[in-house]
Amino acid sequence: MTDQRDFEAQGVAALSNRNYMAAGDAYTRAGWDTLVEPRPGTTPFDIGTKGWVGNGLTSLIVATLCYRVADERATARRRAIEAAAISRDLADRATNPGQTACFTEFTADSHVAGDLSGASEVYDEAREAYETAADTVDDAGAMSVTPLFRAAAAPLKQVARTLANGEIAIEWDDLHGPDPSEPGSFLGARAAYKKRRFPGLLERLVDEGYLAAPRGTTEYATDHHQCPFCDSRDVNWIHEQTLCLRCSRPTDPTG
Repeated sequence: MTDQRDFEAQGVAALSNRNYMAAGDAYTRAGWDTLVEPRPGTTPFDIGTKGWVGNGLTSLIVATLCYRVADERATARRRAIEAAAISRDLADRATNPGQTACFTEFTADSHVAGDLSGASEVYDEAREAYETAADTVDDAGAMSVTPLFRAAAAPLKQVARTLANGEIAIEWDDLHGPDPSEPGSFLGARAAYKKRRFPGLLERLVDEGYLAAPRGTTEYATDHHQCPFCDSRDVNWIHEQTLCLRCSRPTDPTG
């Protein structure tokens, strides 16, 4: 049986070869596979304190981005509608109000990724949901680094690094308010930041027709790899593949 990591690896390989339709299909399968069983022995409705099911939503949103770059707008729209619908369903199922707000954030991201209407209003809804959830959040800083919240940040970060020569372009501090002791504004800043930045970044991404692979483990100025496409010696290891940090192409060992 092929598992989520295999599908993600296929998606990364397709991204490195600029085959965005194939990448979208692989990430779609990764999303579906994760939604079946987010972690061994769990169901997608077993959200728990970690929220591993968010990884499935991330994969569907990244798939949508791939289809957008491939100029497969109808497919992108359908995948975004799917991701938004699942996010809404999980928001209704979540018993933790902070997680409900995060699933609403996912819904807004889906709207941006697929060029669906109403993204701005859904981001406002997510920000308000975070404010409402404030009294129920014991540790906003800890919540913000759970798998669910990291998953909700991943598509935006992948888009941003594409446009920043492979570097980290959006830090954890950029997404959050200054004071974790104020959970509503601390977490609500995520939705406000995305509302302000995500649509413009995605427009640039689609214009350039290029989506980088996610950032994994990196090494700069290596003496063992050099990209045959751009000559960079900076490396990104992701899903057991060695890619150029700069252009996300497969990079060759030297010597």
